[in-house]
Amino acid sequence: MEENIRKFFDFIGEDRQREGLLDTPKRVIQSWEYLFSGYKSNPKEILGRVFIDGACDEMVVLKAIEFYSICEHHLLPFFGKISIGYIPDSRVVGISKLARLVEVFSRRLQIQEKMTSQIADTLMEVLQPKGVMVVAEAKHMCMVMRGVEKQNSLMITSAVRGLFKSDPRTREEFMGHIR
Repeated sequence: MEENIRKFFDFIGEDRQREGLLDTPKRVIQSWEYLFSGYKSNPKEILGRVFIDGACDEMVVLKAIEFYSICEHHLLPFFGKISIGYIPDSRVVGISKLARLVEVFSRRLQIQEKMTSQIADTLMEVLQPKGVMVVAEAKHMCMVMRGVEKQNSLMITSAVRGLFKSDPRTREEFMGHIR
């Protein structure tokens, strides 16, 4: 892999022997191991420990979970915040597990639309709640650094499941919490 990174330097016309680049291939690989660590984790296992004690039928919301990901189309970063709401049926999960679930999916080559749905679908499958809603808002460097170069553009995606989909009041309550 280090040699491939050196070939990349050649491709862009950079001197691979320049002092500042000598250890760059090793640093890039270490960075990639962290940035793409989501492939090494099973999202269902992250939510594996659920609690029946404390389960309620009221909305649980964790808002503004920061995330960083890499666009699978251009290999450029996108980053922002995700808010998650769910209405438990008989199980709840520790709130840090919600943030870890975001990390698992964001630490993969990704598109925002798919990541938002993956989070909602995993919560529905593991917790079997009455409903889930996930809203992601992100800035995409492929829109900022290249292409149309729109500096202030933000993309918003949502995944709506169960009661959040069938009941507009539930959806509105969640949106009120994250505004």
